[in-house]
Amino acid sequence: MNIGTIADKSGVPAKTIRYYESIGLIPSADRRPNGYRSYDDIDMHTLNFIKRARSLGFSVDEVRDLLDLWRDRRRPSKAVKTLASEHLKALDRKIAELRSMRRTLATLLERCRGDLRPDCPILDDLAEGEEAWDAQ
Repeated sequence: MNIGTIADKSGVPAKTIRYYESIGLIPSADRRPNGYRSYDDIDMHTLNFIKRARSLGFSVDEVRDLLDLWRDRRRPSKAVKTLASEHLKALDRKIAELRSMRRTLATLLERCRGDLRPDCPILDDLAEGEEAWDAQ
């Protein structure tokens, strides 16, 4: 398969495939005599694996670790579970941060009249945050 075909079939853009090759996430494709990249079913499986892992929010480095574990048929599942558990904890922290941001913004929106007057609690809060950073 050429890069356009594997990109279409996997749903991973050709530019991203080339990037994954450049950082060693997937092996460099074999080259045909005309210089075009050539991919096989193993490459397709690997791209699907990466795409799924990325859709779950795993970083490129975490995906690299997961790929190493996936390729090692003798690996203990404990290693995979540990990596996934750490990722889940990071997601939980991000969710908590996003909920906090949402509460703060909702409160600011409630306090803002949204009328023709220039005073605005949203901008006041943002400016206070800037002063707090300057004081540090």
